[in-house]
Amino acid sequence: MRSLKTLAAYLSLFLVLSLAISCGTSRKSIQNSPVIPPLENPADIAASEARAREVMDSIERRQGVKPSDETKKKEADKAPEQPKALSDQIIAYARQFTGVPYKLGASGPKQFDCSGFTRYVFKHFGYDIPQYSGAQFQLGKEVKSYSNLQKGDLVFFGKRGSVRDIGHVGILVSIDRESGSFNFIHASVSGGVVESNSSQPYYHMRYMGARRILPDEE
Repeated sequence: MRSLKTLAAYLSLFLVLSLAISCGTSRKSIQNSPVIPPLENPADIAASEARAREVMDSIERRQGVKPSDETKKKEADKAPEQPKALSDQIIAYARQFTGVPYKLGASGPKQFDCSGFTRYVFKHFGYDIPQYSGAQFQLGKEVKSYSNLQKGDLVFFGKRGSVRDIGHVGILVSIDRESGSFNFIHASVSGGVVESNSSQPYYHMRYMGARRILPDEE
């Protein structure tokens, strides 16, 4: 009987020691485990949310689910630009020669006279027009009124001594429908390649008309 009591006492002591060891080990493991700090910076939170959205959109695309509105906007922003109209391309190319000096009979690219400049620019786009301004006035389609002008038209002016004879030519850049005036780029005697306005007295008095070399714009 005494032996049984002794055995029971030893078993109780063993269980107590086992529990103590187990609790100490668990407490030590908890104390030594790494602590993950919470995200407190708003920028970090926003970045994490954005990254999560990107991951979800990627998964949804692979599964055939429509992307979110935000993803659509980002894709639209990355869409390639529409090609420029031919007239805009011609004007942009002509402007590259702004400041190039004038020289009678010169056809570029380091020097131009007025018709040499228009010929050089149009030839770059596959339109081989003659250099003489009087001959250019016979090309394409006549534009009879200011209201029908469009960018890229050739605009013509009379000579200094005779406003009835073609003596100068430029490329129309923009039109002001309300005032009936337009800007044009040309090789001028005094300033080389410049942009001028048709309302300036010298050009207003000598304007002879316009010719359309390019296709009509819609």
